[in-house]
Amino acid sequence: MIRHIVFFSAKDEAHIDQIIEGLSLLATIPHARRLEVARNRKTDQLGKEIDIVVYGEFDSEAELAAYKAHDLYQESIKRVRPLRELRFAADYNVSTDTFRLPAE
Repeated sequence: MIRHIVFFSAKDEAHIDQIIEGLSLLATIPHARRLEVARNRKTDQLGKEIDIVVYGEFDSEAELAAYKAHDLYQESIKRVRPLRELRFAADYNVSTDTFRLPAE
């Protein structure tokens, strides 16, 4: 499984809801096992720059590629890009090699 995490900041705080609305299109793309779009709670004491988080889970590279190739993905970019400042993305494989803290 692949986890796809993207962080966004808005150019103007007044546009955060519009960015969330544009990113919410992504949840209707059928290739993700799970996809969430949420406003950052900004409770971390060291960093509050990120306004919105997109979290997705995909069964394979092919599913992630199909998601990114979908017309709604392109429409989301068209709506969001003019309103956002920063965009940071990370994709990683979840496997038995992934470090996990022991359960308490």
